[in-house]
Amino acid sequence: METLRKHSFFLLLTVVAATTCCAQTAEDIVAKNLEAIGGKDLIANTKSIVMTSTLELPAMGISVPTTTTILAGKGFKSETDFQGTKIISALTDHNGWSVNPPNGINTPTAMSDADLKKAKHQLEITPFTNYSADGGKIELLGKDTADYKIKLTNDDGFKATIYVNMKSYLVDRADVEVPMQGQDVDATVLYADYRKLDNGLLFPFKIERDMPQYTITLTTQKAEVNKEIDPAIFEMPK
Repeated sequence: METLRKHSFFLLLTVVAATTCCAQTAEDIVAKNLEAIGGKDLIANTKSIVMTSTLELPAMGISVPTTTTILAGKGFKSETDFQGTKIISALTDHNGWSVNPPNGINTPTAMSDADLKKAKHQLEITPFTNYSADGGKIELLGKDTADYKIKLTNDDGFKATIYVNMKSYLVDRADVEVPMQGQDVDATVLYADYRKLDNGLLFPFKIERDMPQYTITLTTQKAEVNKEIDPAIFEMPK
């Protein structure tokens, strides 16, 4: 009996030690995510992405073409052709603006400083690319069914819960607050259909945004990487 107790005790110590040494931190999971999509060097050398996509609002039966341009760390612009009008949303690291005729915004209108701060994460190629630059912090909240849950916040007021798949280490989902018509609303963003870009970076070709009033599905047909982009296209017209 005494021998059995000692064996059980040492077995328990082995299990505890194994669990401790293999426990993952938020930093470990983020590092594996960056490696899974191509590695830090490849991400750093991905200077721009231009996506040609279809934007769908299933509840309204609407399907329209849209183009999204990201100049890493410097500019973001979305242009959607909607029933003969163009909806534009753009931002840089110092200003943002939009045109949205269906919502009565017929001329370029500046984004508020508060909204700009919370939207600046769109300048990055991936959620974790440069999260610490603006005082960003990450925290492991635990696990969901198939994902690790990482809380991401920064000094600009942006906060999100990002779900990283336990097997692939790709981002499956993000719960975020987005500025809309002067207030923050909760949105769930689902990422799927990861494909390699021409430079080898894994990138989601299907993104679904579940908003309080509607759901938007963005399906990309073509993604061009490292095209020359004139930073002037992101500035608000005078």
